[in-house]
Amino acid sequence: MPERRVYVYVQDTWSDWEAGYVMAELNTGRFVENKGERLPVKTVGLTKDPITTMGGVSIIPDLTLRAVTVESSAMLILVGGDTWQDPKHQPVVEKAKMLLDAGSNVAAICGATSALAEAGLFDDRPHTSNGLQYLKMVAPHYQGEKYYKEERAVADGNLITASSAGPLQFARYILERLEVFSDEALEAWYNYFNTGEAKHFFALMSALPESEAWNLEPQK
Repeated sequence: MPERRVYVYVQDTWSDWEAGYVMAELNTGRFVENKGERLPVKTVGLTKDPITTMGGVSIIPDLTLRAVTVESSAMLILVGGDTWQDPKHQPVVEKAKMLLDAGSNVAAICGATSALAEAGLFDDRPHTSNGLQYLKMVAPHYQGEKYYKEERAVADGNLITASSAGPLQFARYILERLEVFSDEALEAWYNYFNTGEAKHFFALMSALPESEAWNLEPQK
């Protein structure tokens, strides 16, 4: 049985911030419920040639799309960028469809949603993006208008979608779907980063296994 991984597709103009929350938590495993059980994260590209993110960072993909299989994939994450209308990304769209049809997980944010919409993957299930008009403009074959939700992120079974304004909500749904945090830790984690209130930070520390929790008390 292959090791299960979270695959993150990377392409030129990849939107750095949109996967920041979820990649940090999956890579560090600092808040996972069972230490040592975190899912490895691998970047995948069309080739192993370096890509340059929107923030100017060079990434050399760990793997190519060939490595992404139903058996090995815990989730495929597709992040925004300015090149999603380029037909060269069709292989990853086809891979996403294969995974969804097989019951595996796919998460798409910002520009990545336009490619899935154009391929008909949103035509019969709840989803969101950067706006309904955005999808209708950039995905001329999109037919899922009645399923569109005006929310920052939407989870519908094994499909998670988000707008460019929803990286935190996007991460929350991914972490929830992967079941790597306890319910208490996930709620506290989300509330802390969503509000910045210290009480949620201490709630997060309290939700960790006793051996991992920090011995901190909030100031009176």
